[in-house]
Amino acid sequence: MKVLINKKTLFLAQFAILLAIEAIVCFTPLGSLPAFGPIVATLGMVPVIITAILLGTGAGTLMGFFAGLFSFCVWTFTPPSPLAFVFTPFYSVGPAVRNYWSLAICFIPRILVGVVTGACFRLFTKLKWKNIVAYGLSGVFGSLTNTFLVLGGIYVFFGQSYADALNVSYHLLLGIIGLTVLTSGIPEAVVGGAAAYAICCPIQKHMIHTFE
Repeated sequence: MKVLINKKTLFLAQFAILLAIEAIVCFTPLGSLPAFGPIVATLGMVPVIITAILLGTGAGTLMGFFAGLFSFCVWTFTPPSPLAFVFTPFYSVGPAVRNYWSLAICFIPRILVGVVTGACFRLFTKLKWKNIVAYGLSGVFGSLTNTFLVLGGIYVFFGQSYADALNVSYHLLLGIIGLTVLTSGIPEAVVGGAAAYAICCPIQKHMIHTFE
């Protein structure tokens, strides 16, 4: 019983440290990467990816929820741009009215980052792929999950409003979203994959896994 309690305590401490890092990258400028396009590249998914690999898919999924919650708070209370309406129903601009699909865009992609990263890492590990591939691809796929679901959700649920907010024609929106993937999504994926390998590979040897 004492060993079980110690493992749970250790897990909570490890999760709390990663949660604190998640809060830092979400609430401070330290989490932003210079990028071209309407949505800047961020480091917000890196702690989610690391949590999913080091502590398990369940923990990564929970961290993804917190990432979505932190993002929701930022876009609701201190919106960094007029595009906040795609991430929170409590902000509107011009003809863009409140749409509760923004909650899905804010939360679901982040949550699924933990699911996809954890599932990919477990699969690649069972396949006995080399560490750099298993860790790197897990991080890349996790990051791209967020990119494609967020941008896809914006296109499906806010297409015309988003185009109006950018002051561009609707038929150009798909191209702009594609450019955002190239200039923001790809750098985020590269950082996610590199961080997954550089951080998780050496640390995991000393981890005690208590949550899957």
